[in-house]
Amino acid sequence: MNNTKKGIIYIILAAFFFAAMNVFVKLSGDIPSIQKSFFRNLLAAIFALGVLIKNKEDFKYQKKDIPMLLLRSMFGTLGILCNFYAVDHLLVSDASMLNKLSPFFVIIFSALFLKEKANYIQKISIIVAFIGSLFVIKPSFDFMNNINSLIGVCGALGAGIAYTCVRQLGKQGVNSAKIVFFFSCFSCISVLPYIALNYVSMSLQQLLLLIGAGLMAAGGQFSITAAYTHAPGKDISVYDYTQILFAALLGFFVLGQIPDLFSIIGYVIIIGIAVFSFVYQRKMVD
Repeated sequence: MNNTKKGIIYIILAAFFFAAMNVFVKLSGDIPSIQKSFFRNLLAAIFALGVLIKNKEDFKYQKKDIPMLLLRSMFGTLGILCNFYAVDHLLVSDASMLNKLSPFFVIIFSALFLKEKANYIQKISIIVAFIGSLFVIKPSFDFMNNINSLIGVCGALGAGIAYTCVRQLGKQGVNSAKIVFFFSCFSCISVLPYIALNYVSMSLQQLLLLIGAGLMAAGGQFSITAAYTHAPGKDISVYDYTQILFAALLGFFVLGQIPDLFSIIGYVIIIGIAVFSFVYQRKMVD
């Protein structure tokens, strides 16, 4: 199996984990979004630490990798905080729409800074997947005019830059677990002052739900990091839209939500373009 196929598998796994994370976050109730993000990253840091210890990896980082690790961590933290804020302050459909802008930013920044040019088919695939996502999430058309939506866009921007940095770190040979550990620790430390001053007490159920969200986030973080270390964003970003499909399935089985006709049309469009893109990439490689 070549690296592109591995990247596709990893990004689909990440999509599932992040969809499950959102369900746990949704079920955890009225807790500040920054506090939710702290527990998400704390669990991811612990998980990454366990992987590093199990694999007997050292905790040393090369000096040349630090600037890119800091960029990945700063923009990744921005992405998480803005995304969680958007989920708490917007309709779920609007927040999801904004989050799905991140693959566009990956392709843009990969082209600008990593010189990974997307071909015509890949550009069309991203656009078609975006159109399919509109059918599924059915956003209102005036939500871009308020600050909450702009914060959501910043979240997608931050995530796009962060994933581009992950791709570069993979090229530099940085271990995936070390990337996740560095980022998770950075994110926790950066919000710690706020948590210390504004901590909201939680029930046992809420705590367990946030632990679940953290575990799903850890799985998603490792998968997305592995995806972008194995393949360029232009080859795999389209598969990030499978998160919408997973979210719909989990919403049905966990929350009792039933997709409408427009959503089903969106599923068909997204799956269709993903399969088409995959077949095209395989022919290009072969």
